[in-house]
Amino acid sequence: MDTRKIILSILGVLLIGASIYGAMAIVNSKKTLRPRPEKVVKTVFVDTVQNGTVSIVVPANGNLMAKQRVELYAEVQGVFRSGNKLFKAGQVYNRGETIIRIDASEYAASVQSAKSTLYNLITSIMPDLRLDYPEVFSKWQDYLNGFDIKESTPPLPEMTSEKEKYFISGRGILTNYYNIKNLEQRLSKYRIAAPFGGVLAEALVTEGTLIRAGQKLGEFINTDVYELEVAVSKTYSDLLKVGEMVELVNLNGTKKYTGKVARINGRVDQASQTIKAFIEVKDEGLREGMYLEANLNAKKESNAIEVDRGLLLENDKIFVVRDSILDLIDVKPVYFSDKKVVLKDVPDGQTIVSKPVVGAYAGMLVKVFDESNSKTED
Repeated sequence: MDTRKIILSILGVLLIGASIYGAMAIVNSKKTLRPRPEKVVKTVFVDTVQNGTVSIVVPANGNLMAKQRVELYAEVQGVFRSGNKLFKAGQVYNRGETIIRIDASEYAASVQSAKSTLYNLITSIMPDLRLDYPEVFSKWQDYLNGFDIKESTPPLPEMTSEKEKYFISGRGILTNYYNIKNLEQRLSKYRIAAPFGGVLAEALVTEGTLIRAGQKLGEFINTDVYELEVAVSKTYSDLLKVGEMVELVNLNGTKKYTGKVARINGRVDQASQTIKAFIEVKDEGLREGMYLEANLNAKKESNAIEVDRGLLLENDKIFVVRDSILDLIDVKPVYFSDKKVVLKDVPDGQTIVSKPVVGAYAGMLVKVFDESNSKTED
């Protein structure tokens, strides 16, 4: 009986041990080995440096303004009378054509009265001239014959002797003559004519309204020639030249125009440290107020290259590739634009990274993109 118990005990211990071993085997069988990560080598785009002459183009922008423009002001008072064309914005007028006519009937009558007074004064001295100064009588008689009260007063005959001058002046003829010329000059201000061919850009009054002296009536512009005012950094102010051709582009970049530098301001704006340049441009499709961008050819930088600004690190370094490893070299930037930077001190034949690489660092292993293989696979 004791032997049987001993055998059963031994069998129980063996069974328990086998169970534990089997459980451990099952647990261990579920473990999976992690695969070793593959080393990823990034592909980079490169260029071989070839220094040369880089044209530095200074971008600028602004709004077009008509080169010839006139603000119309009234110098006299009266009612605005309608003419052959309506006084409306966009109306076209030829040179010399009446833009505004103010009612001057009352003032014109006073001018006519003054002319009549002058004519009567000269007529009253004719008998004295015939008797005392017969040598000048004929020219004054001719003056009276050509005197038309409806036309502008003709210049008085030239007085050749002191006696004639004293006689004419003493009768008040000179005073009356110059008073009339003054009245005629003011009468001409009741009509405003176009100083050049152009378009009425702004109309502030309408026909039939009472116009007062000093009142602004509108603006008149010449649509043949426009100017673009741009602000240029003082660094390049001495490099711009009058007469230099400039390429202009509209806001959408769909149209290009050619202008030239017409004027350059000699004063630097203290706040922005810029200088004003005025670009003259002609084109039928242009309108005042249009926004244009200009590319000014400021200078040419020799022994330099131009790359994307995103490739410049710490403002004076760029990545190069040496034996499939990235490295940094020092460079000298000489000009920055919105997207590009001009660099010097980059050795010829150096292989530089041409497109930014995410997470790049000095010593990083890379693979140079082979363009020839890519084309073959395609």
